[in-house]
Amino acid sequence: MGLFKSKKKKIDNYSLKHGVGLVTYNDPMSNVSEQFKTIRTNIQFSSVDKKLKSILFTSSARSEGKSTVSNNMAVTQAKQGDRVLLIDADLRRPIMHKTFNLNNTYGLSNYLSGSVRLEDVVQRTMIDNLFVITSGPIPPNPSELLGSVRTKDLLNRLSSQFDLLILDAPPVNAVTDSQVLASMVDGVILVVPQGIAKKSDVIRAKQLLETVHANILGFVMNRVTETSSSKYGGYYGAYKK
Repeated sequence: MGLFKSKKKKIDNYSLKHGVGLVTYNDPMSNVSEQFKTIRTNIQFSSVDKKLKSILFTSSARSEGKSTVSNNMAVTQAKQGDRVLLIDADLRRPIMHKTFNLNNTYGLSNYLSGSVRLEDVVQRTMIDNLFVITSGPIPPNPSELLGSVRTKDLLNRLSSQFDLLILDAPPVNAVTDSQVLASMVDGVILVVPQGIAKKSDVIRAKQLLETVHANILGFVMNRVTETSSSKYGGYYGAYKK
């Protein structure tokens, strides 16, 4: 996590086997952790009239770091004292159970298919105030499950039990899952890796989200090199709308 673009392939292969790096947990005093705190503050001020209760993180294409950003943002929010639920809504390439070393026998797909109770899928993590719903087994019909009334009811129910829901969703341009979910949450954030994401892909992702009237809060530019980042020398760029 947080390495330069030249090492992207190595990081992706590592992530698929072991999950994403939680720098905000393992190195909370680092420059990168400080930048996540800045992003957290900017998100909080992005909605003055309404408290954000659910935020979806996505990207335009695969392997652009949206899971790393969403998972570390969840840790950052939980450390602030908020009761946070992180949901692995990527039912095609799930990774959250590996990141937090959790059992993925039962998860979101099981609950949405009606085979388990909610209390069977919400799991505690090693971080105070942070809970996780893993993906569960990969289903044959992810888009249909995520677009069901049961999903909307689930998010409404969870919003009353947690201060913030953070959803890690698939890339917008690859499948319709994120569009379906974007209409159910309070806000959406696009993760855009510097020097990797194509401008045309990001524009298309934004347009697809706007089609479903998603509330696009802004973007997080990740994999920013030290020479082009802020004075703190971190790897995550500023958040802005």
